[in-house]
Amino acid sequence: MTSLLRNSSFLLALTLVGCSTDTREVADTIYSGGPILTIDDTQSNVEAVAVRNGRILAVGDMDSVSAYRGDSTEVFDLAGRTMLPGFVDSHGHIVIGGVQALSANLLAPPDGEVTDIASLKATLSAWADDNSDVVEQVNMIIGFGYDNSQLAELRHPTRQDLDEVSAEIPIVIVHQSGHLGVANSAALQLAGIDASSDDPTGGVIRKDENGEPNGVLEEYAFFGVVIPLLGELGAEGLEAFARAGSQMWASFGYTTGQDGRSAAAIVDTLKSLGAAGEIPIDVIAYPDVLESRDYIGANVSRDYADRIRVGGCKLTIDGSPQGFTALRDRPYYDPVGDYPPGYAGYAAVTMEQVQDAVNWCYERGIQIITHANGEGASDMLIEAIESAQERYGSQNIRPVLIHGQFMREDQIDSYNRLGVFLSLFPMHTYYWGDWHRDHTVGPVDAQNISPTGWARERGMMFGTHHDAPVALPDSMRVLSATVTRRTRSGDILGPDQRVDVMTALKAMTIWPAWQHFEENDKGSIESGKLADFVILSDNPMTVAPDNLADLQVRVTIKDNEVIYDADAAPQGARAGMPIVSDPEAAHELLAAMSEGFNRLTDSR
Repeated sequence: MTSLLRNSSFLLALTLVGCSTDTREVADTIYSGGPILTIDDTQSNVEAVAVRNGRILAVGDMDSVSAYRGDSTEVFDLAGRTMLPGFVDSHGHIVIGGVQALSANLLAPPDGEVTDIASLKATLSAWADDNSDVVEQVNMIIGFGYDNSQLAELRHPTRQDLDEVSAEIPIVIVHQSGHLGVANSAALQLAGIDASSDDPTGGVIRKDENGEPNGVLEEYAFFGVVIPLLGELGAEGLEAFARAGSQMWASFGYTTGQDGRSAAAIVDTLKSLGAAGEIPIDVIAYPDVLESRDYIGANVSRDYADRIRVGGCKLTIDGSPQGFTALRDRPYYDPVGDYPPGYAGYAAVTMEQVQDAVNWCYERGIQIITHANGEGASDMLIEAIESAQERYGSQNIRPVLIHGQFMREDQIDSYNRLGVFLSLFPMHTYYWGDWHRDHTVGPVDAQNISPTGWARERGMMFGTHHDAPVALPDSMRVLSATVTRRTRSGDILGPDQRVDVMTALKAMTIWPAWQHFEENDKGSIESGKLADFVILSDNPMTVAPDNLADLQVRVTIKDNEVIYDADAAPQGARAGMPIVSDPEAAHELLAAMSEGFNRLTDSR
């Protein structure tokens, strides 16, 4: 009897403790008042989310989540808008993306107003006039985002075209692909490029009929100027890039960004700004494996410090498909320009370099992400990974293919067998789908660029990316292109490669979180995960597919803190388009670039 009483008393005590409201956790914030898409298949739609100490405390219906409400709990009213997990950047270049925010906008509509050589020159001139004090002081004009495929002349600008803007001030404009650029005569002179300059390995200095540089620089000819230039920017210039880029990413709903071809100086700048609390989102950097191995080995980590970490290695095999520098396994369909018969692009590196880089990462268990656009580049990557896995085992490094614009179906099978994660670029169907259909690969192969459908047929996860600054980090354009595959002209390119909205959302959230070894913390709204959210103007699951690109990011939340609010954006900002017009930041950028050019010239 005594034993029974004791047990009953013990059970009663447990029951009282379990029912006590004094021991429950009180939420810092409860989100409710609009659709909440969790991207969690076990409960995909919920009414409310409770958050405490920057992590999700509870997810469910309003009654159950309200149990966590206390006197200090803030109630965040979604006001009918839709909340999702914050977007995870599958591939982008967040620091160099700052160029996009702080230079002349040479993008074609709808992201800019450049449609021909005349409007390009007018845009550069107007930007120079608006920033005349800065230009005069730092002696530099820079523009970003021109695209020869969208210019009426269907050609690249030349140094003579840019000389008409200014023959005295150095001008550099960057192609939207980021793999080409044009310099005026003054900039070529500063860079030490003249008629006697030879093409570097993996690059081309285009010359006119007289043997003089025409200003267009491809791949490593361009990188040979720009990368040392960026490396010489100094702290002020790199900080200006990093601040502007991270703010732009946040404005499009990204709570995790990537710096997809980084360098030691860039990562150190990110770390410095992160320690000072000036980077609003998490950033994963992948320094170039051909240039920064010692730095990668000493800094790679799965853990963030002040929102920054080095995730692994970046390798680049070939170039730009729309710029005809990607390595194909067959000739380009109808390339625009002076190309020899049977031209199929070229590799930027040798097979020996590819194998050595992949082996280095596998031997050390370090993740490697690889830019391979053409079929020929994928053949090189597949061969290298097969060899590395035979030698070192499969490892758990989650290797990533970046882009894979032109792939054969057997290559998808190989990537699936080798455990390679596909980070694909469906925005190409919008921006360059017509160009690919008519010029790069032709009407048949163009149907299968960015083959998300092939990936899903095999049950593969994939990520979708913007590759900013190649395009704006426009999350809704990424979503729209993945679902509709509609081109600028209105054509649907590869209807069989389309996927549904939920699949497209997973490719922006939980799957790239897995790509980065962060699926336990990010990518879905589940108890225990980080309180990283994005709030959209409407529900992507219910709007018409052709209206997905019109959705707006209204609020971005990182660790339960609002880091972007569209209602607080500068007056006159276009919906979804950030305005970065800080004259001081622009001054820092241009001054550093000018100084970098001078240092580069001195070093030559």
